[in-house]
Formats: sequence, C-alpha cells, structure tokens
Amino acid sequence: MARDRVIVVGAGIGGLTAALRLAHAGLAVTVIERAAQPGGKMRQVTAGGMTFDAGPTVFTLRSVFDALFDEIGEQLDSHLVLKPLATLARHAWADGARLDLFADLDASVAAIGEFAGAGEASRYRAFCLRAAQVFEALDRPFMQAPRPSPLSLVARAGWRGLPGLLRIQPFRSLWQQLQRDFTHPRLRQLFARYATYCGSSPFHAPATLMLVAHAERAGVWQLAGGMHGLASCLASLASSRGAQLRLNTTVERILLSRDGAACAVELADGERLAANHVVFNGDVSALTQGLLGRDAQRAVPPRTAAAPRSLSALTWHLTAHTQGFALAHHNVFFSDAYREEFHDILTHRRLPLTPTVYVCAQDRGDAADPRTQPSSGKPERLMCLVNAPACSDGRPGLTAMEIQQCEQTTRDHLARCGLHLMPGPTPAITTTPADFQRLFPGSGGALYGPATHGWQASFSRPGSRCRIPGLYLAGGSVHPGPGVPMVALSGRLAAQQVLQAIASRTSTAGWRAAATPGGISTR
Repeated sequence: MARDRVIVVGAGIGGLTAALRLAHAGLAVTVIERAAQPGGKMRQVTAGGMTFDAGPTVFTLRSVFDALFDEIGEQLDSHLVLKPLATLARHAWADGARLDLFADLDASVAAIGEFAGAGEASRYRAFCLRAAQVFEALDRPFMQAPRPSPLSLVARAGWRGLPGLLRIQPFRSLWQQLQRDFTHPRLRQLFARYATYCGSSPFHAPATLMLVAHAERAGVWQLAGGMHGLASCLASLASSRGAQLRLNTTVERILLSRDGAACAVELADGERLAANHVVFNGDVSALTQGLLGRDAQRAVPPRTAAAPRSLSALTWHLTAHTQGFALAHHNVFFSDAYREEFHDILTHRRLPLTPTVYVCAQDRGDAADPRTQPSSGKPERLMCLVNAPACSDGRPGLTAMEIQQCEQTTRDHLARCGLHLMPGPTPAITTTPADFQRLFPGSGGALYGPATHGWQASFSRPGSRCRIPGLYLAGGSVHPGPGVPMVALSGRLAAQQVLQAIASRTSTAGWRAAATPGGISTR
C-alpha cells in the first residue's frame, strides 16, 4: 500500500513538530517554507558579523519536548544542550528598585520579602500555589485536548477535576485577580506581564493566565547556541526520518478535490504537489483572507478572522557595551505608567509613550553564576523589545519618526533604570509590526494570533481540524495558543488528527493512532 502523502505548509515549530511526528510514523512528508531557514518566528538575524535570536527567547515546559522526543525514540538531551537558569528574570524600575525571581521558590520568597515585606512574601507563596492549581486543572483537559469547549473541558476533567476548575476564576481579569493576590502595586505589575506572553493586556486577559507564572517558575532553560537550535534540531530529525524540507518556496494555493477535501498545493512557480493531507502552519487569518486561494477561505468561520489581534512588537538587535546595570539573561524594565501603556497600544493604536522594555542579553548565562557572564571590554548581543499595536485592518504602519522617537524613549528609560548602552559601529536591526506582517502574511504583524481577552477567547481559537476535510491547522493562532511549548502541542495535535483520520479508513494495525503519551505536568 502506498504511503499517505502529507504537505506541511510552514516550517515553524508547529509545522516541524507535526512533520517530525508524521515522518516518524512512516508517512511521506514534505515541508514547504517560504523563508531561507526553518523556524518561522523562531528566526535569526545577523548584524556586525554576529547572529541573534530574533524570535522567542524563553524556553519553558521542556517536558513538552521530552514527551515529543520520547515518542520518536530519542532523548532531548542527546540533541540539545539545555541549562536551567537559577535566575528566571531581573526586574527594574526607574527609581532604582530591582527584584529578581528565581527557580527556587524559597529564594524568590526571600527576595520578595526584602522588596515588599513579609506579608507580600506570604501572599506570593499563596499565588504560586494557585497558579500551580490552575495549571494542573487545565493541563490535560484543555491544553492537550483537541479544541475543547467549556462542556468538554468539564467532561474531560471529570468529577475529580471539578474542584480545580472551580478555582481558576475564568470570569475575572488577570489584573483583578492580582489586586486580590497582592497589595504592592509593583508586584501586581510584575505578575501582570504574563499576559503579554500571549500578546494580551492584563486588564482584559482572564485570570487563568496566571498559569504562565507556574510554567516559568517550574523552569526556564537556556539553549546553547540559541533558541533557533531547537528549530534546526526538529528539522534535522524530521529529515532523518524521510521528510523533505523545501526552503525558499512559496505555496500559492491549497487545492481541493471535487468532494471538497484538501488534495494538493500549488507553488508560486506553478508546480503542484499532490497530498492526502495538508497541515497549514501559519496564521489562520491568511486562510480567511484568501492568501492560500479562494478554496481555503472557508477553512474556519469568518468570525475567527474578526477576532481582535494580539500585540505586536518593535524590536532592536544590536551589539553594545553596557554600564551601570548588571544584566541577567532575561530583564524587564517596567514603565511607571503601566495601564496607560496598554491604553496607548489598544485604544489609540500607537506606540506607548512610556514603554516597558524587555532586554534579552544573549551572551549572558545565569546571573547567579559570574562565570557565565561576557568578558569585560567586549560588546555583547542585545535584543530590546517594546510592545506595539498590530498593523492590521488597513491601519497605516509606524512612521520613521514614531520609530525614532520610541527608540530614544526606550534608551532614556533604560538609562533611568541604570542601564547605559554604548552601541557598536554596526546599526541596530529594527523590526516593526509591518516587518512582521511581511514575514508572516495574514498576521497583521500580530505575534500571537488573536488576543486572549475575555474568558471565551481561549475557546474561540480554531482546533487542528477545520471545516475542510484533509486540512489541519497548527501554530500560535490555533489551540492551545501561542508560546513555544503550546505551538509544539498544536503540531502534535495536528499530527494526531492526521493519524486518526488514516486509522478511521483502514484496519491496518500499523496505522492505528495511539494516545499521546506523557504530559506537561511539572510536579
């Protein structure tokens, strides 16, 4: 019997995960990627002869990848060097206040006690417990389930899981919950930043996003050689199992058969590749906008495209000497006008007048280990990021003046927080929301798909199955959502649906879909 042919459109983490799982199962897999390198948003840029990670910089929930590698008979540590960070992130404010959070709970409790008092330290312990309970309540019945609904979530949780579901506070915003959890305004601000991990505002995102705090505290890992190494590793393993990866190749259309099922893709040069199954790893708005052809527009309901977009970003990658502030690998320099920051972005659709700035010091290892810090006298690689509005819905992109003003405001804010930058001779690489739109068509520059605003948002994302038979979806714009581990789970779910579709039409034992082993519990 001929092997089923699978075309994966897009070599982001979701597409690569699906390709690896399906190639390992024996299917004939071809991955089509319009960029010159695999990874999607997990990309690289080069400046001054130095290579930077230009996408995700935080690696959490490594158990997702441990489970994936276990499925294909491999071990993650045999392919990637991951170092756990004792210092999760360093946080700073313009008046000189600083606070580190640590992987060790007691160390964080002590730091918060010194920063805000014993009462807040006790409240932080309680917050961590609630975040863990939310995570455990949603792990298997939601994050690992194919497109759950509120009813299916309750059904999957079962009567034993109901108490956990009742504690997750889905109808309360994250900010409202944090007002109950902490009295110190800067602790509220610090933990509210977890909403931005999903490209959302903490004033609109549900309180369930506190689970991100648990995921981070359970371990942040640094990949030797950078985050892009994960994408390269997945691509290499998929190739070793027979998958073909075609870079610098653009899919023009997804084609349907007479009975309305996905049956082929047409490339920009007119070549057609037949397939029994197509996995689309891109922003689902590209489908509804007709960027993959008219036939594919009905893949998801029109209301999906109408959902508010998540945040975008304005980023700078530069080499620089630094003075005055001891950077960790991950650093957050908070605005003194946090609510106004999101009001600027979401209401006025402009860059924040007083932005919070994230700085990834890519040459620095664990702040707790001075041996992992860059040598003095040498410039280091920095990525600076501020949140920005997406450039969708026909709105004009940022002007050169706006970008220049924001860059100056950012540098001024870093200096007030104690970090002084002396850039090298090579200009910084600036990436705008319009650049992200060009890199990822259909996204409108949004980096996380639709915004996670309101309790229904998480249930409104499309699942891996769509309204076109034979077409499956993966990526940050579909369930279970954005972020490296969640996108990998979307790829595993898409692969699982393909295997189940094959199993439903044949009784051949070798094609029977198996339950996904393992989980992402961090206990």
